Amino acid sequence: MYKNNARVKTGIAGLDEVLCEGLITHRLYLVDGNPGAGKTTLALQFLLEGVRAKEKCLYITLSETKQELEAGAKSHGWSLDGVEIIQLIADEKELETEEQLTMLEPAEVELGETTRRIIDAIKRSSPSRMVLDSLSELRLLAQNSLRYRRQILALKQFFIGRQCTAMLLDDRTADGPDFQLHSLAHGVISLDSRTPAYGQKMRHLEVIKFRGSDFVSGLHDFAIRQGGVMVFPRLISSQHTSPFPREFISSGIKELDALLGGGVDRGTSTLLMGPPGSGKSTIALQYAIAATQRGDRAVAYLFDETKAAMLARSSGLGLHIQEGDVGGAIQIQQVDPAAISPGEFAHMVRSSVENGARVVVIDSLNGYLNSMPQNHFLTAQLHELLSYLNAKGVATFLVVAQSGMLGSDMTSPVDASYLADSVILLRYFEHEGKVRKAISVVKKRTGPHEDSIRGLTFSGSGIHLTAPLTNLSGVLTGAPVEVISKTASEGRRG
Repeated sequence: MYKNNARVKTGIAGLDEVLCEGLITHRLYLVDGNPGAGKTTLALQFLLEGVRAKEKCLYITLSETKQELEAGAKSHGWSLDGVEIIQLIADEKELETEEQLTMLEPAEVELGETTRRIIDAIKRSSPSRMVLDSLSELRLLAQNSLRYRRQILALKQFFIGRQCTAMLLDDRTADGPDFQLHSLAHGVISLDSRTPAYGQKMRHLEVIKFRGSDFVSGLHDFAIRQGGVMVFPRLISSQHTSPFPREFISSGIKELDALLGGGVDRGTSTLLMGPPGSGKSTIALQYAIAATQRGDRAVAYLFDETKAAMLARSSGLGLHIQEGDVGGAIQIQQVDPAAISPGEFAHMVRSSVENGARVVVIDSLNGYLNSMPQNHFLTAQLHELLSYLNAKGVATFLVVAQSGMLGSDMTSPVDASYLADSVILLRYFEHEGKVRKAISVVKKRTGPHEDSIRGLTFSGSGIHLTAPLTNLSGVLTGAPVEVISKTASEGRRG
């Protein structure tokens, strides 16, 4: 890994993390993206961070007016006081003049009037940070790729030794990727977006190159909210490990703990699978409540159920929730799958864990699936998230609602059973003219567990488990038959 202490912060915490503590000073960087991608907002945050650091900052605009920039900043609650804004309007005659190609070196090329005005503005201001918005105007003035490349190279050479960190913006108006810019810049940050069939636009950022420094590669989700650009770095679980005590997490219900061989292990994930209404969410919430009664902090992310409905349901079952984001309380966050990206959700979970959460409930994976732009990436992202939570010693509970009501032939929207350390299966079955519930543990990686099936009931006093259903066979099929013991059978024949 490269080490360089000469860094400048971008003003965007997530981006600084992706860049391994920020941009290297006195270099030339390119930020490219289609119109509306967020380039100007990111650039203004970069300059405002310089203002906070008492640096001299310059914004040269060839496209937007000063009034438009100030209006955009105001929408985020910013003041551009401390940022010098120079508005340069391209001269129409330059667009009509036929420029002749020469064989001179780049430094000897006679630059156009606009390029000279840019250089003069930088010389007058001598900024520590500067932004040039945008290169599409210079591309238009250059009229051909060779002339354009010479102008950009001349600008790059001009910046050498000027003690200035420069950010150039490009809106991709060239036909195809402009690799000329990529080759000349020390670093390239690309902004892209995708509009799903339903829901808000999904945005992602990628660092294409960053000379002289390590960085977090791949796509990183980001959002533009009031207050600016927010980047959510891709979660890499191997970079987030910490020691924790190996111990059981009790549910507070003796029979449920017995079913799991004493309880759930800290630093593991538990998957609760079953049809709608079988009690999956209630059991997961029971573990969270039990944790808060021990003084731990828990957090529940609700994708499907509203917070009000969950609180009312819990109260009706005698499960009393102490809300809050401190030890001894549960933080309840309702998540809209259509308004959040997977990267932002992972960032939410990570922030909760870093603030002390030791039990995390995700209810449900069905809703999490709906937040994914492409379903085949769900398993990879979920694996990374669970690995991170396990490495932090968090007990994670995942809820999956299966399609179907009775019987064992039910399907899940995603197969996460192999990712989880423990799997709790809930089923409906018919017995004596009534629909009943059953619960069993079908997997536990970290130790032994009961292989029995127990009855499950709910009342105003909470969750209740029966003794193992040894007198019934075929419970998981939904239509069990009574098992008559050999002694009872002989008695009946006698």
